Amino acid sequence: YRSALPATRRGRPLSEKSTSVVDANAIVALLLGGERVHFERARAFFEPVREGQASAYIPAAVLAECVYVLTRIYKVTRSDTAAKLLGLLDYRGVATESAAVRRALTLYRDHNVDFVDALVAATAHEHKWRVFSFDRDLERLAK
Repeated sequence: YRSALPATRRGRPLSEKSTSVVDANAIVALLLGGERVHFERARAFFEPVREGQASAYIPAAVLAECVYVLTRIYKVTRSDTAAKLLGLLDYRGVATESAAVRRALTLYRDHNVDFVDALVAATAHEHKWRVFSFDRDLERLAK
């Protein structure tokens, strides 16, 4: 077993004690406004993260849930969903598994593919691995 957790955040070490793992509901509250109390708490949490004064770790599974909730529940377009989440990943204090997550959001935005399939393709591409799937389009997407 090898940990997929990042060792650094934009070149600086992540501190185990000061990093928060973020859930999808906090991200959705920040991106859509929603319930005012939740939005204000999410904004207060993410402002120092945006500036790199605090650290937040967003697992790929949480981003997958965000994609689902934003597009299926709130009917946000694929391109807007990807743009919002890519913008969040640009915050100086945000870390995630790997560069494959950003590539997956771009593939999701640009191709008619589910986010999880885009993540599989992006992970294979990042590591120069093959994809084993019965979906030939997914295999091509990974190249």
